[in-house]
Amino acid sequence: MTIPPAIPPERLPRFARHIVLPEIGGAGQAALAGSHVVLIGLGGIGSPALQYLAAAGIGKLTLVDDDRVDESNLQRQTIFTAHDVGALKAERGEAWVEAFDPALEVRALALRIDAANAGEIIAGADLVLDGCDNFATRLAVSDACVAARIPLLSAAVGRFQGQVGAFAGHLPDQPCYRCFVGDAFDAEDCDTCADDGMLGAMAGWTATFAAMQAIRVLLAGVSTLGDPQWGKLHLLDGLQPGMRTMRLPKDPACRACGAGTAPPA
Repeated sequence: MTIPPAIPPERLPRFARHIVLPEIGGAGQAALAGSHVVLIGLGGIGSPALQYLAAAGIGKLTLVDDDRVDESNLQRQTIFTAHDVGALKAERGEAWVEAFDPALEVRALALRIDAANAGEIIAGADLVLDGCDNFATRLAVSDACVAARIPLLSAAVGRFQGQVGAFAGHLPDQPCYRCFVGDAFDAEDCDTCADDGMLGAMAGWTATFAAMQAIRVLLAGVSTLGDPQWGKLHLLDGLQPGMRTMRLPKDPACRACGAGTAPPA
């Protein structure tokens, strides 16, 4: 991460409410401005998460999604409007960022990420936030993050439940996403919100919590808010509102980050 020497004076009013927080401060805001986040998926997770990542002043955003906006998306994918139906989500996300804060650098990739291209797509990122809709893609992204030594924040939501976890499988004592779900989920088939339903506000809660956790990861070593919480999976319950946290162990036999697959930090 390249931290700029100072926030330009004309940008200070925009981030004043961050800067006055002792847990963030000027150094923290400068770190966010110097950060690069790759956002996988601009659906129920990625759409509201993007709003708060951009609002936090993340300096560089790469948006990856090959899907197009459907009318059924509008109930929870909050950056889109009826005029966007039929358009590529990545391109509309890029346009949203450019309108919201022209000072941010944003790049749209309207393609499907997989094991063949994941490494190239995430190269140079400080953090990958994955909100995609299938295990095969999630595992491909996770494996690429381990190989590139890039932290991964994984977020998922369904019906009235959400989960957000931070993974750093490239570190010798921390799990990767594959440690969590195993190898059996290397498949495209999975339940969809079209079949099971989705409370729009539940997607928003999960996504904004993921954005907050992303800020924690990016501020590690810079400010007191910087606790990445590696290996902790936060489970959000929207039916009987609450949250619980579980600690995930590293799997010594994991074929992505197990013994001998990643050098020590």
